[in-house]
Amino acid sequence: MTSFARAERLALADTLLAAGPDAPTLCAGWATRDLAAHLVLRERRPDAAAGILLKAAAGHTAKVQAGLAAGDYAALVGKVRRPPFWFGPGFAEEAVNLTEFLVHHEDVRRAAPGWTPRTLDPAYERAVAGRIKQSARLAVRRFPAAITVEPEQGTPFTVGAGGEALAVHGKPSELLLFFTGRQAVADVTVTGPEALADRLRTARLGL
Repeated sequence: MTSFARAERLALADTLLAAGPDAPTLCAGWATRDLAAHLVLRERRPDAAAGILLKAAAGHTAKVQAGLAAGDYAALVGKVRRPPFWFGPGFAEEAVNLTEFLVHHEDVRRAAPGWTPRTLDPAYERAVAGRIKQSARLAVRRFPAAITVEPEQGTPFTVGAGGEALAVHGKPSELLLFFTGRQAVADVTVTGPEALADRLRTARLGL
């Protein structure tokens, strides 16, 4: 079994280390040290990971993440590179991290001046295509349009709250970035009524 998540983990760690601890990212308010701390917390601190999604626990999560970010950066990135033992090769890594590492890798890459898009393995794009429906459905569940998502590798599907028709076309990896709130850097084509398309391009998407 090809582990795209494991390969992306290693590539992300390389990019984080090369960028240094204070480089910008696409995550508002986070430098690279903060993003690396988030990744380590998510995998290694279950006591604090709940605050990523639950507001009631967000204070503890922020405190733990800040503590991790304040430590030695190279050691922190080393923990990103080496998964905890419960993420053995194979299904577990792919199930949990396939899209997480791709999105956050691009958060670092595309925040840097002069970035250029990567060409991903077609099999990797197909794997991502199998994951974007859930992200898109959640991201635009209240958006007032019927949005047809058209992956270059994958089956089209429709999301949104209904209304006028829009279509979003692109590679699965770019669609994933678009529907996780990175519309400004995602290489996709949005077609439909101009005002509604512009609204989608600037809407707050993602969790």
